[in-house]
Amino acid sequence: MIKLTKLREDIRNVAIIAHVDHGKTTLVDELLKQSHTLNARTQLQERAMDSNALEQERGITILAKNTAVEYDGHRINILDTPGHADFGGEVERIMKMVDGVVLVVDAYEGTMPQTRFVLKKALAQHLTPIVVVNKIDKPSARPQEVVDEVLDLFIELGADEDQLEFPVVYASALNGTSSMSDDPADQEHTMSNVFDTILEHIPAPVDNSDEPLQFQVSLLDYNEFVGRIGIGRVFRGTIKVGDSVTLSKLDGTTKNFRVTKMFGFFGLERQEIQEAKAGDLIAMSGMEDIFVGETVTPSDAVEPLPLLHIDEPTLKMTFLVNNSPFAGREGKWVTSRKIEERLNQELQTDVSLRVENTDSPDKWIVSGRGELHLSILIETMRREGYELQVSRPEVIIKEVDGVMCEPFERVQIDTPEEYQGSIIQALSERKGEMLDMINEGAGQVRLVFLVPARGLLGFTTEFMSMTRGYGIMNHTFDCYKPYIKGVNIGGRNRGALVSADTGTATHYAIMYVEERGVIFIEPGTEVYEGMIVGQNSRENDITVNITRMKQQTNVRSSNKDSTVVIKAAKIMTLEESLEFLNDDEYMEVTPESIRVRKQELNKGMREKAAKKRKQAEMELEG
Repeated sequence: MIKLTKLREDIRNVAIIAHVDHGKTTLVDELLKQSHTLNARTQLQERAMDSNALEQERGITILAKNTAVEYDGHRINILDTPGHADFGGEVERIMKMVDGVVLVVDAYEGTMPQTRFVLKKALAQHLTPIVVVNKIDKPSARPQEVVDEVLDLFIELGADEDQLEFPVVYASALNGTSSMSDDPADQEHTMSNVFDTILEHIPAPVDNSDEPLQFQVSLLDYNEFVGRIGIGRVFRGTIKVGDSVTLSKLDGTTKNFRVTKMFGFFGLERQEIQEAKAGDLIAMSGMEDIFVGETVTPSDAVEPLPLLHIDEPTLKMTFLVNNSPFAGREGKWVTSRKIEERLNQELQTDVSLRVENTDSPDKWIVSGRGELHLSILIETMRREGYELQVSRPEVIIKEVDGVMCEPFERVQIDTPEEYQGSIIQALSERKGEMLDMINEGAGQVRLVFLVPARGLLGFTTEFMSMTRGYGIMNHTFDCYKPYIKGVNIGGRNRGALVSADTGTATHYAIMYVEERGVIFIEPGTEVYEGMIVGQNSRENDITVNITRMKQQTNVRSSNKDSTVVIKAAKIMTLEESLEFLNDDEYMEVTPESIRVRKQELNKGMREKAAKKRKQAEMELEG
């Protein structure tokens, strides 16, 4: 007798995926508004799903978010995923929770590096895709070419026949309009085209709620009242608050616990629920040390699901207790115990992060998926009142089949034609291999490269000045390839201007030092010996007196030079400071300041250390 598969036709589980800034979160906002899910009194702010302060400021999604809307008698569970590859750990796990994806692509920009990254993850899970060509109202929109680009990308990434038959909806999420036609004039002031396409094409979850429970944790949250919260999907069976269940741990052991609370997602809120069944996306508390990939089952039918694969980190840096002369002045949390507690707390929710202890109790090796991933952590800690130092980021070298390999990034650059020569030369020097060059007309060209990840460290600032701010660069992790030996790739090619003593920077001193390069500080800034106050216009470091005062005499007035105009200082952001760092430097981070300094503050000690390094390099080459 053939058993018919029952489906839960009342539910659809979809993830919204896209390259950064293609309108994914704005689309989710509009779906929330037009589904009438929110209470009439709820004021929906722009990009409401990006609730984190850093997400709001930067206009990017960092953490995956769950929401659910009611439409035409159906509940559509929507997961808004990060578009940046640095947060790929979030994207990867989301794919396990859903049955289909909505791929959002900009009607002008088309497919970008992160479009490739997120789509590759979705196709690998054999999910059903829908394509939304967004920003159709742009004067420069080219929807037909973009759909062709998307199809080419599907083919290139090995999509199966069913996946290649993807439906396309054309929309302007910002204006709340959509249509099935690529003509902007046909846009209707409704998102029903998106909703209807989801209901028609995304498979309903299988209803096997009469079988033994299987719930797998895909995301983590933490609440000081209920502890760690596991977010995931009920793949099989039914679960109720108060049930005694078994957790299959990553190491193969099991633990029993009682479900104390469960939450469902609706609109912008989590709602407490008493029961969930196959196909539901829920949050659960009750087990203190629950981790991503672990499975909750009944105690009499322990059948764990396969563990989730999570991409390994590709970049590492050292976090240290701040030991500069200004240590402890501005931070609330400055001790090694507090910093270690905070890093361990981050591990509770970020599974792509690694923290290793070192020989020193004041240092930790922190590894992540990229510069953005780690800089977001540093910025978050800074805002919470932590004071610390970090070293220059380094790529993680690993052995693959007995060969030492390094991470390579796929880089896509859109630039005016006049700058393409210098870009090609600069990336060739960094051992980049050009994969494609597309003339896009109107004097614009698109270049695609495969570049060692260490070749991109410190390249963004150089790229922006090279293209005078007109170039756009996007990159994402591509693969590990054999390590390129015998060449020093990446890093800055200019020296630093280093303060010779401790004191307050003066207008008079800056006036004489600025001809040496670019100054990072303004008059009146407190500095210390060994602190970097600017970038030299040449390759070597120079120690400068940035605090000297004009000698007062009865012949000349001491304020005579105060009318001389000095150039505006280049105030470095956290990301720019990280990019600037060399191997012998640290970035000092406090709630109020970001400073760059030499590891050895004393000039004599620095020179001795430099000689030792040079000698070691010569012995290595010999």
